[in-house]
Amino acid sequence: MREIFTDENGRLSSKRIAGMICIIALIISLVANTFSHETIKPSDTLVNAIALFSFGAFGLTSLDKYTKNDK
Repeated sequence: MREIFTDENGRLSSKRIAGMICIIALIISLVANTFSHETIKPSDTLVNAIALFSFGAFGLTSLDKYTKNDK
């Protein structure tokens, strides 16, 4: 499980951790929204912002992988 959150050098990647936290928050929010009333649902703008942040975090992680400088 630790390998999911580490980069190529074996260090913890804050972008991967932040992305995973956002995905977990989205899943919890969407499951809770399924069983709650319409008046309690989260703002669409907030859900979209968290989704974009998580996709951006994982996108930056993959971008770093392909633009790695060899020293």
